Amino acid sequence: MNQEAIARSIVDRLISSGFETYLAGGCVRDRLRGVEPKDFDIATSAHPEQVQKIFSKTVPVGVQFGVILVVENDIPFEVATFRTDGSYRDGRHPEGVTFATLEDDARRRDFTVNGMYYDTRLEKVVDLVGGAADLKAGRIRTIGQAEKRFEEDHLRLLRAVRFAIQLGFEIDLGCLVVIQGRAKDIQSVSQERVRDELGKILTGPKPGEGIRLLDRTGLLAEILPEVITLKGVEQPMEYHPEGDVYIHTLMLLDQLSNPCLELALGALFHDIAKPATFERAVDRIRFHGHDRIGAEMSRVILKRLAFSNEVTDLVCELVAEHLRFKDAFQMRVSTLKRFLGIRRFDLHLELHRIDCLSSHGKLDAYHFCQQKLGEFRKLPPPPLRLVTGDDLIALGYTPGREFSKIIRAVEDSILEGELGDKTAALAWVREKFPLKDK
Repeated sequence: MNQEAIARSIVDRLISSGFETYLAGGCVRDRLRGVEPKDFDIATSAHPEQVQKIFSKTVPVGVQFGVILVVENDIPFEVATFRTDGSYRDGRHPEGVTFATLEDDARRRDFTVNGMYYDTRLEKVVDLVGGAADLKAGRIRTIGQAEKRFEEDHLRLLRAVRFAIQLGFEIDLGCLVVIQGRAKDIQSVSQERVRDELGKILTGPKPGEGIRLLDRTGLLAEILPEVITLKGVEQPMEYHPEGDVYIHTLMLLDQLSNPCLELALGALFHDIAKPATFERAVDRIRFHGHDRIGAEMSRVILKRLAFSNEVTDLVCELVAEHLRFKDAFQMRVSTLKRFLGIRRFDLHLELHRIDCLSSHGKLDAYHFCQQKLGEFRKLPPPPLRLVTGDDLIALGYTPGREFSKIIRAVEDSILEGELGDKTAALAWVREKFPLKDK
């Protein structure tokens, strides 16, 4: 039984129990677009305690707002009671809700394209807010007055951008003007919720357009002011004929479609330190250390937005390593092998590719690294642990910082193909690092 069939069975049980019930929200929108819905929400006249009596496994995730999770086949489905919302004081949550009619429930939702219902008995859409017309027109428009909808929930400012990018729609002009006037309100929203919406924008079909729309609405300056500073920062024409750092960054993002979050963030932040490191030298414009400083800045930004340590670490690695490709041709074999073996090198390689295509267009280092990566993968894995700390102690070396230096040198020689067995490795150590007389 697939997810839609299970959702329909939940609707049928509620209807059979005497309650008006529909599929609601995004699943209706996606069905009308010919897109397979990712989840199915349900709206009903049944109150939370009545839903809990009908189904054996439920979770009261938002019972105070009339929301219950019904779990069927280990899949959770959100079942919400028709309601109207009370006053909003914090720009996020209503002070209370009143259980109401389908018509009332439709009027309290955010955007028209998300405010439709589906009658599974009659197999027809119930549209009380003009959502079908806006869907056909490719328009994101609030239900009712835009000013009121955005005042109620400040996260809707970002959600409007996210839906526009995900669906490829335009934001209604009246809504756009209100968003621009209320952009600062996004500061009242938790960083976790901002992070989630930003992540969906950047991993959508057009992340570059997402950043442009965030900029146009004024939201970019509020949530990522560091990106705004990229505007107008000159670059050397011989390497960056495309324009300033902001234009270059957008061009990287324009080459991505539904990317993983880490790659999208790496592209957005790879040159984030160029404004701070800008230097007009005698020969040309330079940005000394922008890779290292950019990684440090990225960590601060990602922590501020409450991204996980795992995401943060990988994005910072992408930023810190993105200039190393230019040195690939001159690297020793051991250095190159270590470089090609860094975590998620596929993302490093892709970031380098789109970085080149968004500037000088030369892919020599990209193809070189691809070729070497293929060659190295055909070789048997080298026995890197030929020499251990215990071995060094047995040879008469005193434990200390020198140990890591010696072991690293041994590993480099193994990667270079100079050493292949323990006996040779120990002899090599005695020759290269002679014991000092005591």
